[in-house]
Amino acid sequence: MTRILTRLALASLLAAALALPAAAQSLPAHKDQLFAYPPTISTEAGGAYRVVAYDEVRDINGRDEVPERRAHARYVSLGVRRNQADLTVQTPAGSVRHVAVGRREGARLIVVYLHGQGGSRSQGVNDYSFGGNFNRIKNLVAQAGGVYLSPDFSDFGAKGAAEIAGLINAYAAASPRAPVFIACGSMGGALCWRLARDPSVAPRLGGLLLLGSMWDDQFTSSEAFKRRVPVFIGQGSRDKVFPVDRMESFFRGLRSRGYPVKMVRFETGSHGTPIRMTDWRETINWMLSAR
Repeated sequence: MTRILTRLALASLLAAALALPAAAQSLPAHKDQLFAYPPTISTEAGGAYRVVAYDEVRDINGRDEVPERRAHARYVSLGVRRNQADLTVQTPAGSVRHVAVGRREGARLIVVYLHGQGGSRSQGVNDYSFGGNFNRIKNLVAQAGGVYLSPDFSDFGAKGAAEIAGLINAYAAASPRAPVFIACGSMGGALCWRLARDPSVAPRLGGLLLLGSMWDDQFTSSEAFKRRVPVFIGQGSRDKVFPVDRMESFFRGLRSRGYPVKMVRFETGSHGTPIRMTDWRETINWMLSAR
């Protein structure tokens, strides 16, 4: 009888653990020292705003076997490719080609990367580009029992946003308790802000990551803002596409309203620096803890 009761107790504990929301989880460590931020120059807002010392010689030439093309082998773990598939999903807005990495049903979290102008679904799953940082997010999400998605889309307007909303909703239907994190590189930010206003997507959001991207003066009227979806901003100080001072102004505007927002300024970094240098694990774990 004692053994039966013990088994029942263990079963109850297991069921309770499985019943915990996905937001209670966190991304496990994966090559954390290699991908840690450079030394901090200064901080503001209780650490929510950081300036870090980006250095091209160290952070590109030192990390890449072929600068800006192929990271050194120690920065990548290719076993994750076993869980990667090139797929197409049918949505109300049409078919959406995408690459999925990890658990496509019952995922604990969903991370979506939206490329910028001239990119494709291949960018977000390239193991060796951007210093191996895409390989890291693939491994982090797969090891956490989540799914990582890198899709194609028609444009950065209403049609593209509808396609990505359809993709997210399709995967969310298979993983209904998984928070969704959308990372937008460069012009992909236009989709991030549209999705923040989408009533079918905003309630699912766990966070928005703007990587060398744009601001949105209308964000404060969005459904995501009302739900206090955490926002991360990574920006190079020498970004010639989206000036860093505009993103800093956007950050400070949100911060002044007590909003959950963080920003990392990569001093001397350019437009693509945040995609290379953002610490995915630190950022998403902060967003999970803020839910």
